Amino acid sequence: MEFDITEYGKEVFDIEISELEKVKNRIGSEFSHVVRLINNCTGKVIITGVGKSGIIGKKISSTLASTGTYSVFMHSTEGLHGDLGMINRNDIVLAISNSGNTDEVIAIMPSIKKIGATIIGMTGNSKSKLAKLADYILYIHVEREACPMNLAPTCTSTAALVMGDAISSTLIKLKEFKPENFALFHPGGSLGRRLLTKIEDIMIPFKNCSICKPDDLIEKVIINMTSKCLGATCILDDDNKLIGLITDGDLRRCMQDKKIFFSYKAKDVMTIDPLAINKDEMAIDAMDMMERRVNRLSVLPVVNSDKTLIGLVRIHDLLF
Repeated sequence: MEFDITEYGKEVFDIEISELEKVKNRIGSEFSHVVRLINNCTGKVIITGVGKSGIIGKKISSTLASTGTYSVFMHSTEGLHGDLGMINRNDIVLAISNSGNTDEVIAIMPSIKKIGATIIGMTGNSKSKLAKLADYILYIHVEREACPMNLAPTCTSTAALVMGDAISSTLIKLKEFKPENFALFHPGGSLGRRLLTKIEDIMIPFKNCSICKPDDLIEKVIINMTSKCLGATCILDDDNKLIGLITDGDLRRCMQDKKIFFSYKAKDVMTIDPLAINKDEMAIDAMDMMERRVNRLSVLPVVNSDKTLIGLVRIHDLLF
């Protein structure tokens, strides 16, 4: 019988999901104690491990750091050769070892205890040396690996990874970590730029906007709109306050009745009291306003508190 690669790939998913369910069902009060301990930590959260556990530890530390928890990764072997100097008594050390008996991890435990840091052991062996030395245990035991030889760390590393995600995500809730906080630690990404960028940073200024009055004929609206190439014309009263908006989509719909099209005035075509945004709002808020509508918007007028038009923001200005 020919080996079905696709089906076997799905079987690996099934095995890992099944083992994760078992780990999830064992989560109890110890998890709550650990999360609250980390939330109240006045020092650093230091993640340590070697091999696959070390790789998972780096990811957990990175996630914690990016979501508001002061965290660093320390390779256990490097800890044996001087890096223990980064630890102080106010810190928490999360040591990851599935067997709980990893030589390098166990070797640094006595020094960490003398320093006075709190030790959390993440292990799949509740009777291991790490379990006995740790102040708290996060139990991640799995019954089998997804590896066909039941040897390569697969379910074990996944369980450690997801436990770390559970800690990080719960801390986000406890800290009331907000998107703008996330953006502060991710200024280089597109999400970070949207979350840190204000509307005034990216808007088309008033002088470059297409402007018309409500009694202007549709021909003038078209000329103004095409000259600015913004896909919209803002309709203002005599005090430059926004009272309407005409988009190129509005024009296309009106052209269905070609006989009377050029008799229209701006006020006949415009959307009255259109959605607008303040210049001090964040770019992400504009994105949300424009995308959550059934008929998505491509432009958004920018106004002061008294509805005086000061600019226009386009959807593609938000797609950094």
